[in-house]
Amino acid sequence: MKRRIITTGDGSKTIQIEDWDEQYHSKHGAIQEAYHVFIEHGLRLFKNDHIHILEIGFGTGLNAFITFLEAQKQYLTVDYVGVEAFPVSLDEVNELEYCSQLNANDQQYIFERMHQSPWEEHVSISNDFSLLKQKKDFREIRDTDLFNLVYFDAFGARVQPELWTEEVFEKMFRALKSEGVLVTYAAKGSVRRALQAVGFTVERLPGPPGKREMLRAIKK
Repeated sequence: MKRRIITTGDGSKTIQIEDWDEQYHSKHGAIQEAYHVFIEHGLRLFKNDHIHILEIGFGTGLNAFITFLEAQKQYLTVDYVGVEAFPVSLDEVNELEYCSQLNANDQQYIFERMHQSPWEEHVSISNDFSLLKQKKDFREIRDTDLFNLVYFDAFGARVQPELWTEEVFEKMFRALKSEGVLVTYAAKGSVRRALQAVGFTVERLPGPPGKREMLRAIKK
């Protein structure tokens, strides 16, 4: 499918799949969305801890990179698993210029290491951050009681409805530990009902720029 780099509402860039009219991040602001959904309403629930994070849709690596940056501020040790069926090329990643957008040029080597690290192999990105990238379909996930936090960042239900089903959310529920949290930019009623159907307690929260609401789900 044809892809191109576009500039979003906050000045940061993302990749657009033209055939789907779908972006890897919000066209209203890629970095703003990532911070609002996954950091503000996800990572910041945890302090001074060792946590395990599962990202559904590793994509451009933006969520992983900002998690690395923020984890240092929160004194977190992070084991990060990113699942991606169709990896982004290094050339595309370099065009996004996320390190300069985040005023983190001194951490460029970290961002590059995340993308250059081999798939299916645990890599120590730093003393407090490990990364495992898995190249597979989200529906192949079989983990049980492993993660504290899930970043559910799949392409939207409009273009990939099969990724927003009870079947997939049941896998997320099983993968989380008790009191584990799933956050997503999505707010559709069908998504909320599917999360509730598999056992999550779901709350609506204010959405990032361009969206009225988002969802956070907790495994009680």
